[in-house]
Amino acid sequence: MDFLFFWGLVILLVIAIVVALIYASYWLPKRLGKRKLGRWLSGILTTGVVALFFATVFEDQLFFKTDAAERLGEHHIELKDDFKLVSNKSGGFLDYYHIFVLAISPEDKNRIINHIVAADNYQDNEVEMFDIRNGKPRYSEKGTSFTANYQDEWNYIYEFYQPNKRGYTPTWDRISISKAENTLVYERILD
Repeated sequence: MDFLFFWGLVILLVIAIVVALIYASYWLPKRLGKRKLGRWLSGILTTGVVALFFATVFEDQLFFKTDAAERLGEHHIELKDDFKLVSNKSGGFLDYYHIFVLAISPEDKNRIINHIVAADNYQDNEVEMFDIRNGKPRYSEKGTSFTANYQDEWNYIYEFYQPNKRGYTPTWDRISISKAENTLVYERILD
């Protein structure tokens, strides 16, 4: 109950500050005889706040195929054929996650599987509860990153883990290619 009360107060305080800033951006120029300037400033601030609100609330609906291709491109995975965005979910306040599922062509599936299998650190049959983060540092001042390529009973999997600077959560990406279907699952977890 205290948790909800605290965050309720924080949200109300943020809303009050935003409304006060928008009102002040109108009221101050108006008092100085610049009513049009006040309207423009408050209109721009209001538009920015509304756009930020909608971009946050509708983040999942504003995720497109180009965004999926860009995320995969970060790991040098390219889809050459057309694909379908089956689902997309993201969320979390302190622990952020983003998961999307793509229906891909058999040719893209085979090319990605070959990319995983050809990797230097490929493991043929990894244990089911493999976690790339085990034994790795949580924070690093250098641009350190770790990758793992393996298969389990159901998927071919590529994992990427990057510890970030102190104060920033590590990046953990997991890309799975189903053995049974032509699907790709991308997971990003920032914890």
